[in-house]
Amino acid sequence: MIPIHDTPNGASFAIKVQPRAKRNAISGVVGDTLKISLTAPPLEGRANRACTEFLAEVLDIPRSSITIAAGAATRRKMIRIAGMSAEEVRKRLQQSSAHIESELNG
Repeated sequence: MIPIHDTPNGASFAIKVQPRAKRNAISGVVGDTLKISLTAPPLEGRANRACTEFLAEVLDIPRSSITIAAGAATRRKMIRIAGMSAEEVRKRLQQSSAHIESELNG
């Protein structure tokens, strides 16, 4: 699993976004980043909005709790989750990844 850090306001972790994908999904780990595929194009902030919406759905939290702390104009982004510990984020990401894998495998 990727490194997820506790911060004074919540947790943070790095992602790499692949825009214009076939579907929204957690598609793996690249180095120390979580790779996320999004159907939205990287135009006018659409991929960033899709990113926060997708992560809110995966983590089962309000969109307002998610901030792109760095990298809004690049594919590699630093995500900050307000009001949640690194351990809780890790747990929810693992649960979501297991659920996605089970859907793909059977």
